[in-house]
Amino acid sequence: MTQAKSVAFHTLGCKLNFSETSTLGRLFEKDGFEKKEFEDAADVYVINTCSVTDNADKECRQLVRRIQRRSPESVVVVTGCYAQLKPGEIAGIEGVDLVLGAAEKFNIVEHIKNFTKGDSAKICSCDIEDVNTFHSSYSVNDRTRTFLKVQDGCDYNCAFCTIPMARGISRSDSVANVVANAKELAASGVKEIVLTGVNLGDFGKGFEGGKKREETFFELVQALEEVDGIERYRISSIEPNLLSDEIIDFVSKSKKFMPHFHIPLQSGNNEILGLMRRRYRRELYAEKVALIKEKMPHCAIGVDVIVGFPSESDEHFKDTYDFLHSLDVSYLHVFTYSERANTAALDIKPVVPQQVRQERNKALRNLSFMKQQFFNAQHVGDTRSVLFESHAKDGMMEGYTDNYIKVSTPYRAEWVNNIVDWELR
Repeated sequence: MTQAKSVAFHTLGCKLNFSETSTLGRLFEKDGFEKKEFEDAADVYVINTCSVTDNADKECRQLVRRIQRRSPESVVVVTGCYAQLKPGEIAGIEGVDLVLGAAEKFNIVEHIKNFTKGDSAKICSCDIEDVNTFHSSYSVNDRTRTFLKVQDGCDYNCAFCTIPMARGISRSDSVANVVANAKELAASGVKEIVLTGVNLGDFGKGFEGGKKREETFFELVQALEEVDGIERYRISSIEPNLLSDEIIDFVSKSKKFMPHFHIPLQSGNNEILGLMRRRYRRELYAEKVALIKEKMPHCAIGVDVIVGFPSESDEHFKDTYDFLHSLDVSYLHVFTYSERANTAALDIKPVVPQQVRQERNKALRNLSFMKQQFFNAQHVGDTRSVLFESHAKDGMMEGYTDNYIKVSTPYRAEWVNNIVDWELR
């Protein structure tokens, strides 16, 4: 495979995957590969997969078929969570040449250089016990906002989730290394960093995991505040039981951490939360939202919620709906529960019919729309700082206020990657 000198990527799933794909791209470029768009002809195609929903699995299969039609002689590599969880299934997809588990993801260039295209797919290290070290990653040149991975894996065992099986134990970077990465990004002109991880608030377990907490997420936040050149930070998602009052208080006074939290809820009913094996109850969640709004009335709060979890009755769902309706939150990310192999939720009965799951999803998406409209309306007439992005579409450009309200305006080159005071209307 020594002659291959072009590579193209496609990323499915979360911000964490985007940061890792960008890092993989830099590894290839460092070795002399030309990075191409996924729709172009390339010698190597890398698909970085997600396996949170069944749709991600199906999309991976569709992508491989597209590559087969366009460039049948190319080498197709599949990595990411789907590859870790179901390597044999992926290896059986016609057109897949190499399946890399999480432990070998960042050795991808060496695997490609030593690979000879043959008749059957090669599977490399998909034993989750091998996934026990932290690899720093960040996205750059892909978006105005940079996703910086500071933590990986999870020691929680939520009943619906495959992430511990896909990404291994909780482990994280050091504060010093994260600060060094932030300084490097600042020097490259990055204005906003989004801190990402699987269980971000669990930051502090070392490179190889373990129960000893070497550092804390609060210490990381404090250190990043002092980095010159970075004007904005966002905390991508943090569990309510790990979002400490001191973090909320710090963000309320910070000049760099944006008034924007994304806090998974998953259910507003305590019985369902217990079955999900979540580590809090809705009363704690409500307390966190109230404290944020007390200190930062203008703060945006996003919520993850799952509908159709096994045994979720109409009464359970109404409880969740009413609870979310009562909370002063800004928007919802609504997920329809889907069965995942080897998860505890498979043993919980009764199963919620698909049609009911979809109806509940629609109800919460409608509630999310109303929440977002109400939040935006509250800020009409305010002047807030907007970081404009480089992408132009139909002569328009977009950006986000500090509290995550999207702004669209006719494209102006001088505003790209610059923060502009903007009156909302």
